[in-house]
Amino acid sequence: MNGLINFETDPTVYRHWSLSIEPPIAFLTLDVDEEASLQSGYTLKMNSYDLGVDIELHDAVQRLRFEHPEVGAVVIKSAKERIFCAGANIQMLALSTHAHKVNFCKFTNETRNAIEDASANSGQRYVAALDGTASGGGYELALACDHIMLVDDGNSAVSLPEIPLLGVLPGTGGLTRLVDKRKVRRDLADVFSTTAEGVRGRRALEWGLVDELVPRSRFDDVVPERAREAAAASTRPRDARGIELTPLARQVDAGRIRYPNVTADLDRDAGTVSITLLGPNSTDPHDISAIEALGAAWWPLALARELDDLLLHLRLNEPEAGTIVLRTKGQLEAVQAVDESLIKHADHWLVREVTLFLKRTLWRLELSSRSVFALIEPGSCFAGTTLELALAADRTYMLDGDLADGIPAARIALTTMNFGALPMPNGMNRLQSRYLGDPPYVEALVGRVGERLDASEALAAGLVTSAPDSIDWEEEIRLAIEERASFSPDALAGMEANLRFGGPETVDTKIFGRLSAWQNWIFLRPNASGEQGGLRSYGTGSRPRFDKKRV
Repeated sequence: MNGLINFETDPTVYRHWSLSIEPPIAFLTLDVDEEASLQSGYTLKMNSYDLGVDIELHDAVQRLRFEHPEVGAVVIKSAKERIFCAGANIQMLALSTHAHKVNFCKFTNETRNAIEDASANSGQRYVAALDGTASGGGYELALACDHIMLVDDGNSAVSLPEIPLLGVLPGTGGLTRLVDKRKVRRDLADVFSTTAEGVRGRRALEWGLVDELVPRSRFDDVVPERAREAAAASTRPRDARGIELTPLARQVDAGRIRYPNVTADLDRDAGTVSITLLGPNSTDPHDISAIEALGAAWWPLALARELDDLLLHLRLNEPEAGTIVLRTKGQLEAVQAVDESLIKHADHWLVREVTLFLKRTLWRLELSSRSVFALIEPGSCFAGTTLELALAADRTYMLDGDLADGIPAARIALTTMNFGALPMPNGMNRLQSRYLGDPPYVEALVGRVGERLDASEALAAGLVTSAPDSIDWEEEIRLAIEERASFSPDALAGMEANLRFGGPETVDTKIFGRLSAWQNWIFLRPNASGEQGGLRSYGTGSRPRFDKKRV
């Protein structure tokens, strides 16, 4: 790996994508620079991608949501002749560590989920214009869109060739989206997913793999027509002014990563990272015009951007920081006031986008394959939106009593934001997931919104795991963190993933649970990553040799 991976970029420095705006349509064009790979040792031929390509896509999707409220439809297309996208670069996967492969797939999944989130909740519809073949991850990118258009030229095809060619799975949710999202018959999906050359034209349309076939002679005219139709049905406010996602103010030192609202202290020997989030100022404005004027500096948006960037940094650059310890500092009433603004202005496009971003950031935390402990101490501000961090944690400890002179004992508070505005990937709020066996209890907790609960009350309400007093606090926390570090990281990741997402399954939980777990295991197998496995044999002229035992 060539140094630290940086997830911050902007359209002025994109190497692989170009973004053009023709209100109410945006055109997002893939034109991969073959030599601009994130790692050395491979070239990005045929519009194949690595993590660097997807970092730009992630940035573009975010900017379209926040900077361009006038855009109701986004067209994803290719600048390469007769090729849309060949998917993830195989040489990159063959050269990468196991951890990088898994985290790469996780990030691409999250980016495609963000596209679907924009379609479902932001009124920004996506059209995939396949002016050529879409293979593997290229077709999976199309599957994330609302409408897939395939050029009808007798040659262009869609395919998921990972199983027959590489011995791995389509890693970006392709199998799940075929049957759950597009409702493709499972027998046809089976044939499709084991046919290396894919499916063309009329058959692709009949099987439900694409939504529309367009002759090459009419393709350039029909694509914007479909985009205009999608934009006409959009709820995006065409007369609103977007806000600029300004560069993050981040400082990375040897053991500390610092933003204005978030600080992370790394103890690499202990394998922990202590994250402290600062609450809002009590003087922050709450009327919508002032919120618009603050733009990216508005506290909930600034907090989400900083925490999201930090989680990505930790995931790819600090793989041995296995335990996240969360703290907050600030005033409960200031967080409660912000939450009131989020609820009051929930129908405003910007506030809606901020709330959705907070939701996605919480998902990023829960999907990070790290143990998460939340510590609630005097001076904390776990209320509503910030309390969601504690509810997302694997364990929450709350100090019962004073820790320092002059600082009142810790309190927490529920707000309306805890009851549906920030759902988990399973579609439930975190209190519903916490009390799967007692839905009436969650309804009763609504009556406690606004109460400031001390440690004994929070423990009795089931909102924290343990409430040690000041005598036992430091020792109990130390023992809990040290014990966690002594366990197998693999076993912990599996345990946490199984415990965190109880309740119903959704496309999201299937992709990040079932798919990710299987792909993680498959990447370790010699049939995929061995010297004669699919990933290493691809492009060499020799066929892979598979161990035929089923296990």
